[in-house]
Amino acid sequence: MATDYYGVLGLARGASDSDIKKAYRRLARDLHPDVNPDPGAKERFQEVSRAYQALTDPDKRRIVDLGGDPFDSGAGAAAGSPFGGAGFGGLGDIMDAFFGGGVGGRGPRSRVRAGDDALIGLELDLEQTVFGTTEDITVDTAVLCGTCSGAGTAPGTHPTTCTTCSGRGEVQSVQRSFLGQVVSSRPCPTCAGTGQVIPDPCPECGSEGRVRARRTIPVKVPAGVEDGMRIRLTGRGEVGPGGGPAGDLYVEIRERPHEVFTRDGEDLHCHVALPMTAAALGTTLPLTLLDGEETDVDVRPGTQAGTVLTLRGQGAPRLRATGRGNLLVHVDVQTPTRLDAEQEKLLRELAVLRGEDRPGPSAEAHGGLFSRVRNPFK
Repeated sequence: MATDYYGVLGLARGASDSDIKKAYRRLARDLHPDVNPDPGAKERFQEVSRAYQALTDPDKRRIVDLGGDPFDSGAGAAAGSPFGGAGFGGLGDIMDAFFGGGVGGRGPRSRVRAGDDALIGLELDLEQTVFGTTEDITVDTAVLCGTCSGAGTAPGTHPTTCTTCSGRGEVQSVQRSFLGQVVSSRPCPTCAGTGQVIPDPCPECGSEGRVRARRTIPVKVPAGVEDGMRIRLTGRGEVGPGGGPAGDLYVEIRERPHEVFTRDGEDLHCHVALPMTAAALGTTLPLTLLDGEETDVDVRPGTQAGTVLTLRGQGAPRLRATGRGNLLVHVDVQTPTRLDAEQEKLLRELAVLRGEDRPGPSAEAHGGLFSRVRNPFK
């Protein structure tokens, strides 16, 4: 069923333009997100702004009065002329295509238009993106004018009907052509197609219905977000001209590099330096996790350089699922570069015991495929 836009503004059908504007200003003043932090107020403000758009545009209001919804893609065809429908405009659109203007006029357009979206970057540490956080951001955007509540007029004054177009929002001209006289329409240059002029503009916004202001907005960052992702804050962007509904604010996450851990999706990576002796004999390696907790990593005897040890469930939380990724610990075996006399003696004795005092080329490594085939027959 079509939305009752009169009921959204608390008005009866047939309400005057003045009553509609008064109702919108009153509701917008109470429900705007800048003054009312209640989450439900934001949705209610969007409904009120949508109803104001529907009832202040003559074409849209005509569809509402006929029982349709002007924001429904099929409403225009249902309530319009027989030339309406998918893929076709009205008769005026057809004449526009040939002669550059309509024959019956489109009426004035609303001063109220939707605002633009805004984008701002937010730098976070790896711990904040992995485990989530709430951060305050400061943005400079257009907000609803507090003096005129979006009307654009000075206190105590109202818009007047444009004398150039008599409130139609467009002017017509007659041109002679080989087809005869052709009547074309264009937006009124005096009122920019709105059908109204503001003789006494609001001193704060200069008839725009919005002003620039700096706001501090809390942003809840969910656990598991990644670098480059965007968080959408509905209705927190730019307020539109004439106090129209605000666009959305997008917060783009920028993740700072961490000195120990790197990230690959839901998995974390880190490198640990392991002495040659510890790699040969095995050891228990203490490790501080990203959340500050301590854990022990078991290193088996004979661990080779480049070995990756997996700590399951110690990575980043999955953003749209349960559980966490893994922590991958890369082992870097360190070979000593400086030995004293006693250490060198002991290593040489170990090399003799293992038969490694005179290493040579490995047949398996350098002999190629046929050497490996011949080995079993030796």
